[in-house]
Amino acid sequence: MNICMVGAGYVGLVTGACLAETGHDVVCVDADEAKVAAANRGVSPIFEPGLEEIVRRNLAAGRLRFVTDLPSAIGDALAVFVAVGTPSRRDGGADLSAVDEVALTVAEHARRECVLVLKSTVPVGTNARVRRLVRDAAVKIHVVSNPEFLKEGAAVSDFMRPDRIVVGIHDGEAFPRRVIERLYHPVTLQQSRIVWMSPESAELTKYVANTMLAMRISFMNEIAALCERVGADIHQVRKGVGSDSRIGSKFLYAGPGYGGSCFPKDVQALVHTGHDYGVELELAAATHRVNERQRGVLTRKLRAKFEDDLRGKRVAIWGTAFKPSTDDVRESPALMLIENLLAEGARVVAHDPQALDRTREVFGDRIEYAQDPYKAAEGADALVLVTEWRPYQNPDFERLASILARPLLIDGRNIWTAYHPSEMGFEYEGIGTHG
Repeated sequence: MNICMVGAGYVGLVTGACLAETGHDVVCVDADEAKVAAANRGVSPIFEPGLEEIVRRNLAAGRLRFVTDLPSAIGDALAVFVAVGTPSRRDGGADLSAVDEVALTVAEHARRECVLVLKSTVPVGTNARVRRLVRDAAVKIHVVSNPEFLKEGAAVSDFMRPDRIVVGIHDGEAFPRRVIERLYHPVTLQQSRIVWMSPESAELTKYVANTMLAMRISFMNEIAALCERVGADIHQVRKGVGSDSRIGSKFLYAGPGYGGSCFPKDVQALVHTGHDYGVELELAAATHRVNERQRGVLTRKLRAKFEDDLRGKRVAIWGTAFKPSTDDVRESPALMLIENLLAEGARVVAHDPQALDRTREVFGDRIEYAQDPYKAAEGADALVLVTEWRPYQNPDFERLASILARPLLIDGRNIWTAYHPSEMGFEYEGIGTHG
């Protein structure tokens, strides 16, 4: 099947490459000429485990290519995926200008009956909005809502082995249903995981899923603060609560707040949608407020340790990506921490296995960058773990004790509590726990 993928970011690149891997002919379109040139050389513009190998393999097989010209790429495509950005506006709503532009271009240049697949995260009503934009096209264009549920760091495996494939389609539309079934048949051979629903339900499902997960994180971060006051341990509380089969153990980990390109934006967009329709989504709004407060928790812990005077203190940061197995620093808790430290006169040296280049794009020469985690820790007055990359999870504590100027560990992910750092002579601070 001929497929046009508009947008070669996380969603578009992973989806396009994986569809090519399952035998479809895919052309990915992106306005960034440097990104397109690199992708055509087999160099992935993002770090995602397993992705670059798939890109190279399908480039070599002739099933995948990258271009900058959208009109020529649409051509005879049976399915055109919209995987462009929908950034937050100032009021929290989603900016749909890129989606509109793609829809109008498809309406003008499509040469055959096709399916326009809305893969971007969009608010309720976008499917209807796009249908209005393409209704006067020379050929029939069906509009389908197909939100993505790919976790950064596990996006390839999520696509190839999906929990579910949500598809919003209008009743009685046989043509787009057949196209979607054929598109996803290779990844649903053992069991059909397509969940059919109305476009409005599909649009809302994406926001609700992310907000519910974010809500669990914010709630546990509030409980972690309570644990610190009453002498409880968040690990024990998490295990006790998570062992209830009605609740489960996932997304119950305390930390420095959620980040990334999805949770912060989607929670605010859901709240905004509620406002638009006269419904106050109080739990969603509180989830966002709690997270904004939690993003400062590591700064507050450092201030307390240095009696509110961070001037001249050297702070080592382990992990700047918003989560492991990605180079994405968007809304990363580490970025706020670094900004706070710089504002208070501290000196910052950062290490991350994959995200240093992205971090440098944000801070330039305002901070130092270390290619080795222990080099970052040398002479530091404090070491703060922000992202739980595997190389950080079992460090050489004896070496750290010998190279830190002050044996102060701030563990933003509660990874080191099991080692009892306090018993090894460290000043240790977790979140809702005691070392």
